[in-house]
Amino acid sequence: MTSNPTTSLAQAVAALDAVWAGASRGGESDAQSAVTSMTDAGILAVNEALAAVRRQVDALHVRVAAGIADRSRPELGSESLARKTGHRTPARLIAATTGGHAGDAARLIQVGEATAERALFSGERAPSRHPHVQAAVASGAISVPAAAAIAAMLDKLAMRVERAVLADAEQTLVSQAALLSLDELGALLQRAQAHLDPDGLEPVIEDLHARRSLKVREDRDGMIHLNGVLDPETGAPLIAAVDALVTRSLRTNRGHNRLGEAAAGSDAVAGGASVDGAERTSGDLGKADSVDAGAPGRRGAAMDAAASVQIAPSVLDDDLLEEFGRPVAEETRTLPQLRADALAALCRHALGCDRSGSTLANTTVIVRVPLEALTTGTGVAEIDGVSQPIDAGTARRMCANAEIIPLVLGADSEILDFGKARRPFSRAQRLALEERDGGCVFCGLPGSYAEAHHVEWWSRGGPTDLTNGVLLCTACHHRIHNDGWEIRIETPPGAHATAGVVWFIPPPHIDPARTPRIGGRARFDWVQAA
Repeated sequence: MTSNPTTSLAQAVAALDAVWAGASRGGESDAQSAVTSMTDAGILAVNEALAAVRRQVDALHVRVAAGIADRSRPELGSESLARKTGHRTPARLIAATTGGHAGDAARLIQVGEATAERALFSGERAPSRHPHVQAAVASGAISVPAAAAIAAMLDKLAMRVERAVLADAEQTLVSQAALLSLDELGALLQRAQAHLDPDGLEPVIEDLHARRSLKVREDRDGMIHLNGVLDPETGAPLIAAVDALVTRSLRTNRGHNRLGEAAAGSDAVAGGASVDGAERTSGDLGKADSVDAGAPGRRGAAMDAAASVQIAPSVLDDDLLEEFGRPVAEETRTLPQLRADALAALCRHALGCDRSGSTLANTTVIVRVPLEALTTGTGVAEIDGVSQPIDAGTARRMCANAEIIPLVLGADSEILDFGKARRPFSRAQRLALEERDGGCVFCGLPGSYAEAHHVEWWSRGGPTDLTNGVLLCTACHHRIHNDGWEIRIETPPGAHATAGVVWFIPPPHIDPARTPRIGGRARFDWVQAA
């Protein structure tokens, strides 16, 4: 710990100055000219240095914010510092100074108070309630919003979970938060809370189910408005079915796939495709900026069993695929429009369909639940594509209602490695890759938008094995190959391939040091403390 609280900030500013000087050509008269002259690697380095400075500024600001709040306690009345300066609350005082929102100022106060040392009745000083969060904020490892989210979740469980367990969880969350965006951290905290307090999950799911609704109205222009709020159990089949049709349309109409190929079981089938480098070129999957990433990853701790729920086979037959997958001259629909058309197509088909059987058998809702939880009905389960965990009882009900068959990955009846015997990845391999990767291993898009991809191209001798496969959306697939990223898969000795970790090695023009970046579910998985 440095003696001067501003030393770390001064060091971060000095580092920024050095990085800026190295990234710009020198002699520029303004910041815009300097930025324009920077290489890609240079501007990325400056961005990281600026983020480090911001975190150090916030680390000091939380201390000051907590001090202002302490001097503005309600019991001080007219002597409150906030009131003396003409503000009703300390948050409004700080917001008036920063020019930001009162909510942002309140977050500074929250983190400052949660990480401050405490005064005991004896007059002695005690450590902060969240020492790991405090250390991470002070060092600039995590942002203030991340610290606030972690502290709030831990405080919510303080009366229900043992202190030692929460302390271990805090340390784990802080280490993971340093690698995550705030959205990714939110998904992680949902899973962590469910696993730390599984008894509290069932009433949460029951409350969500009770709040489900769908309202329909027609406005004066003749437009039909749907306002739906669905709980995970109710919404999961809708997401799976709509996304399956949207993905099929994007791959068919914006790429080089054709319905005949997909229906015949080619690599182009949504949810079970295989694509190798330049061996097959397909259009960008709606482009990265037009596909909703949602809550990335959407995975939980490693599961022993995966339950696969078939979506009403009669709803996804040849007629529906023909309607939504036929080639067109030019696909101009936006992603929201595609989803609206997919929902309408499903409803039209359901009204008039009297046949069974499906050519899209791999359109499923995957419920991942530990074998013990599936047997006992106690524990935590997850639905692929939905960030909110569910209790084991809900998972068992979904199994019963949909007549699902629990699938134990790696069982004798499922061959997960085919070597050179076949090129496309099998459905069993696909499930195993989703268990490991949690969707696109690079950007985190849900698995419905991802394809199974050979790391070492099949045409160049790469086997169709889990240790040579990753899930990538089309946009990331092309980005990795075009920009020269390398992929490495590390599996602990003796562990199953689904326990592997995927690493990406950036090209020199992105990162001269070529620092490996972890990918897939390993970035945001919640691993219960032993």
